[in-house]
Amino acid sequence: MTHSINLLDPEFLANPYPHYAELRRRSPVCQVEPNGIWAVTRYEDVLYVLKNHSLFSSGGFKAAWQPPWVGYNPIANSMIATDPPQHTRLRGLVFRAFGPDAIARMEPRVRATAEKLADGLVEGADFVQKMALPLPASAISNILGLDEELLPYFKQWSDDLISVTPTPPSPEVAERVRGTVAKVTGYVREVIEARRRTPTDDTVSELLRAEVEGQRLSDAEITDFLILLLIAGLESTTNLLGNSLVFLAAHPEMMERLQAEPSLIPPFIEEMLRYESPGQGIPRLTSAETTLAGVTLPAGALVFPMLGSANRDERKFPDPDRFDLKRNTQGVLAFGQGAHFCVGAMLARMESRLVLETLLARFQRVERVSDDLQYQCALTTRGPIALPLRYIPLRSRV
Repeated sequence: MTHSINLLDPEFLANPYPHYAELRRRSPVCQVEPNGIWAVTRYEDVLYVLKNHSLFSSGGFKAAWQPPWVGYNPIANSMIATDPPQHTRLRGLVFRAFGPDAIARMEPRVRATAEKLADGLVEGADFVQKMALPLPASAISNILGLDEELLPYFKQWSDDLISVTPTPPSPEVAERVRGTVAKVTGYVREVIEARRRTPTDDTVSELLRAEVEGQRLSDAEITDFLILLLIAGLESTTNLLGNSLVFLAAHPEMMERLQAEPSLIPPFIEEMLRYESPGQGIPRLTSAETTLAGVTLPAGALVFPMLGSANRDERKFPDPDRFDLKRNTQGVLAFGQGAHFCVGAMLARMESRLVLETLLARFQRVERVSDDLQYQCALTTRGPIALPLRYIPLRSRV
C-alpha cells in the first residue's frame, strides 16, 4: 500500500508525530514519499528490522545517500553502510576515541567550552549557531585533531551530506552537494597526508598505525571513516540540544524544576531522546523478499525504520505524547540498536548534560523570539535549523 504522506513535506517536518500515529494505526508498514520508500513505524517492527542485518542490510545507507546525481558520498561508503563482519572490523577502532575513559578525560574541556559559549548568549542570539553547533564541533575537532579554523564549515558539510534526497531539489542544490563532497574529502585527505609525514597523538595518526586482522586500513577507508565520525559527532548533540531548548522555551516550569533539582538533568535528556529523537529514521535495504507485519517487501526495497515513531509507540510507551521525567525509558531507540548503535551516544549525552548545567546556572528561563521554526529537511535527522531566543538571567546574576 502506498500512503500519501511525504516525509520531506514542510508540514510533516514541522510535526511528524500525528502522522506517525496515523501510520501506526492504519499502515504500520507501507510505501510513502519520496520515491515510494517503505516506512516502518511500530516499535516491535522497527526493532526487528534493526536487529536483523541479514535481511535488512545497512547497504540502505548507500541506496539512500548516494543516488546517481550525487556520484560519490563518503557517508554512503563508510562503516555505517556495511554489515558484520566488515562493520565489526571497523567499529572496534572507534572505542579509543569514544569510549568511557576518553569521554571522562574530555569533560573539563567541554565544560570550559560551554561556559565560554554561554557568554555569547545575548538577547536574540541563535542558540543553534552560538552553542548547539560550535560545542560538539569543537569537541569532535579535538578528538580527530582537525583544524579548529574550519569549525564554521563543519555543519554546512554535514547538512549537505546527510540531506541528500533521491532527486535533488534543484540544480543549484545538486551542484552545492557535489562541491561539498569534493571539499570535505579533499580536506580530510590532506590531513591524512600531513599525519603520515608527521604523526601526532590524535585519532587520524592512530588510524594510520592501526591494523585490523593483520591489515592496515586504506586511505579511502580512513577518509570515509573520519568524515562519518565528524558528522556523527555533530548531528546527535546539535539536534538533541536544539530540540531540548525548543521544549524548555515552551515549558518554563520544566526549566524551573531542573534548576531546583539538577539531578533530574540526565533523566530529562533520556526522555528528550525518546520524545524528540535527534535521529528519526535509518535506511535499510532488503536482501531478499520478506514479510513484515503481514506486508510483503520485495528484495532490494529501501526500508526506513522510523525511530521517531517507534519512540512514540503507545504499545511500548504509554501516553507517549506526554513528556514524563519519571518514565521508564529503557528500550528507547534514539541512537539505534545492536551492531549499529551510535558510537557517539555517550559523547552526546555528556555534552548535552554540561550545556544544560551551564544554562540552568545562568538563566531563569528562555523564550522564543519568533513563532517561526524550520526543521532540517532530512529523512534521518530532526532538529531546528535556527533557534533565536531571549535568555532571561537568574535574579542572582542581574
